[in-house]
Amino acid sequence: MLEDGTVFHGSAAGKTGTTTGEICFNTGMTGYQEIFTDPSYTGQILVATNVHIGNYGIKNDEIESNSVKIAGFVCRNFNKVFSRANADQSIQDYFESENLVSICDVDTRAIVQHIREKGAMNCIISSETDDIEALKKQLKETPGMEGLELSSQVTTKEAYLIGNPGSQHRIAVMDYGVKMNILRSFDQRDCHLKVFPAKTGFKDIMEWQPTGFFLSNGPGDPASMPYAVETVKAMLETGKPLFGICLGQQILAQAAGLPTYKLHHGHRGINHPVKNLKTGKGEITSQNHGFGVLEEAVYDSPSIVEATHVNLNDNTIEGIKLKNYPAFSVQYHPESNPGPHDSRYLFDEFVGML
Repeated sequence: MLEDGTVFHGSAAGKTGTTTGEICFNTGMTGYQEIFTDPSYTGQILVATNVHIGNYGIKNDEIESNSVKIAGFVCRNFNKVFSRANADQSIQDYFESENLVSICDVDTRAIVQHIREKGAMNCIISSETDDIEALKKQLKETPGMEGLELSSQVTTKEAYLIGNPGSQHRIAVMDYGVKMNILRSFDQRDCHLKVFPAKTGFKDIMEWQPTGFFLSNGPGDPASMPYAVETVKAMLETGKPLFGICLGQQILAQAAGLPTYKLHHGHRGINHPVKNLKTGKGEITSQNHGFGVLEEAVYDSPSIVEATHVNLNDNTIEGIKLKNYPAFSVQYHPESNPGPHDSRYLFDEFVGML
């Protein structure tokens, strides 16, 4: 049931229970397991637009974090029988072990059209009760995504090291909900990483003597993270290179004095067209975000920032570069897991700056 009272009936999948969160949809046709474990989905109920989910099973190492992060799942065909020989388990067994409540056999086309028309909103899934009034009451108590700070819930508890200790490139990674494949992408480029909890102070970060900074993706509203914005302001003043992805872009923008806002229904999928304004080339990108940098603020601040990438579907800002600091960011996911590899050059550009 959606926040506006719209109800869909289907079949129970995963764990029997009740769950709430903000509804969103992803248009990717593959990579469902990486999507389930992406920390940026914390607090969200995911609708898959692809009809068949679970058909190639679950492989234990195809994850972006150590657990399922979506709050619930909605799909058309929930395939308990899988066809991949080297899969470790079925999606039903996986969801039960991860305590994930789901619903299937619903018209996902109608649900997605409703979200696209009405915008993102909270919803509730229940396989325990069909008492509409009781579910409405529980749904009303669910906080909205706007103003919600979630990174501190998914960040690492302790700092940890990855990569080659002898590398000349020492990158301080701010973990707001980082995906494993982002860390792998740096490791493949002979970088030494120290991954810090989201609320680590600037002084503690600098004690490690990094040569550059990385701001990760993550869930929630960037406007609710003043602690991160203040840390990034201090990072910029060091003059060391800085790179941000997704939530990282939004925090970098705020540190530069640019506001962010909540998108009508967000961008989630592995086929979003983006234009690189420097090269004129198009990129097919992997995306997962519900907030963005205010376009007018970017174009009205030519002395502070320039737009480097735009979304060809709706002209939203997909990349920025600061004028007075060696800092840049993108709104999409160049590590692209799942997704095409058109944008992995961004990691090379950052390492080149280091």
